[in-house]
Amino acid sequence: MPESPATRVVTAGRPARTADAALSEPVTFASTYHAGGDVGYGRYGNPTWTALETVLGDLEGGRALTFGSGLAASSAVFSLLPEGAVVVAPDCAYLGVLDQLRERAAQGRLTLRQLPVTDTDGIAAAAKGAAMVWLETPTNPNLDVADVAAVARAARAAGALTVVDNTFATPLRQRPLEQGADIVVHSVTKLLSGHSDVVLGAVVTADDDANGRLDAHRRLHGAIPGPMEAYLALRGLRTLAVRLEKAEATATELASRLRAHRAVDVVRYPGFGTMCSIEVTGGAAGADAVVDAVELWVHSTSLGGVESSLERRRRWPTESPTVDESLIRLSVGIEDVDDLWADLSRALTTAS
Repeated sequence: MPESPATRVVTAGRPARTADAALSEPVTFASTYHAGGDVGYGRYGNPTWTALETVLGDLEGGRALTFGSGLAASSAVFSLLPEGAVVVAPDCAYLGVLDQLRERAAQGRLTLRQLPVTDTDGIAAAAKGAAMVWLETPTNPNLDVADVAAVARAARAAGALTVVDNTFATPLRQRPLEQGADIVVHSVTKLLSGHSDVVLGAVVTADDDANGRLDAHRRLHGAIPGPMEAYLALRGLRTLAVRLEKAEATATELASRLRAHRAVDVVRYPGFGTMCSIEVTGGAAGADAVVDAVELWVHSTSLGGVESSLERRRRWPTESPTVDESLIRLSVGIEDVDDLWADLSRALTTAS
């Protein structure tokens, strides 16, 4: 019978319901398999990966492959590009992905065209002659939202692939393949696994050919996930719906309160998800003072965990110049909203 995504995230990828069978796919630690089956070797497949991939593919509406990290996943996607390809990408997005593109551009392997993800007409024009349009929506850390359907239509008309990094929204808030995208990328490290204890990536494709090419890349280049990491990610994924609902409600409330705080100049919140960014008074020094003053919030560079974390993004030298020096990215967890607010508002007041 039809099930909602909140139910599918719990039920998909389970072992068959037979007497005394485990409810969850166990961890399979194996480098070598008996010959004659579909796997063949430990670099080619693992039942624990397969369970995780089944759930991610189900949620996104495609076929999923997991990788050793989010950057391993994006690198695999870029392997689909011919030498000298034109790639259209955001002017502000996750640093690792942009650095991968810049490295390839510096080597003469591709030409990079960067625009704001909100400039749909500009992206459509830039897609002419391009091989790939890479979107991240909402963007990291400015939280701008792209019109995926419109960009995908324009890219397809131009003969370009559309790739969407869906890490922030997750398939519970956005399903890019249904909007016309060809490929979806996730940093499973973040909200999907949700407990700050796993480094993994995933790619979900709409067609078998792309899936096969990406699988061949993974086999050849060895960017495979560990079975324990896959197991932990799948266990964390089972609670995605409830974690997301709780953290999203808290993020919405915090965004409302932050708009009224005298030390906050700008609040960036797209109206959904667990990420919120603020620009504070006092520039970089003011933002650094805030992150130094918090006690409950964790000062760290990752995101999507059950614990709330924050950081000033321009402390990273290659962060996009479109990101304000005073911008603090907030990853909202599942703690009590009033406790989070008390700590953050005190830090803002003390630093201002």
